[in-house]
Amino acid sequence: QVQLVESGGGLVQAGGSLRLSCAASGRTFSNYAMGWFRQAPGKEREFVAAISRSGTVTYYADSVKGRFTISGDNAKNTMYLQMNSLKPEDTAVYYCAAALAINSRRYYVTVNEYNYWGQGTQVTVSS
Repeated sequence: QVQLVESGGGLVQAGGSLRLSCAASGRTFSNYAMGWFRQAPGKEREFVAAISRSGTVTYYADSVKGRFTISGDNAKNTMYLQMNSLKPEDTAVYYCAAALAINSRRYYVTVNEYNYWGQGTQVTVSS
């Protein structure tokens, strides 16, 4: 079992920045590929970014590429999402997720591939 807790959400003006954190406890963090998803009101949960359990491979949704950066710190059992140049359309509840990964370079992009989820943190970008 892995417990995930997000933090760092809040209200920011367009063009601003936020850094989300995802603290993991339970099983060994380094056994899991990690990802960030988001869900806006009335919309389905969508993929944002993913990182392999080795931390060497990352992948981003086109909508955030060049603006968001995913990273992980295995020593702290924590994953981050640095969000720059935020836009009103980035407004959503952001969730972190963990997927048990045998391949150290594998990442995952669909909801169903992830085993564990956090409770979410709200990000609101005002125009």
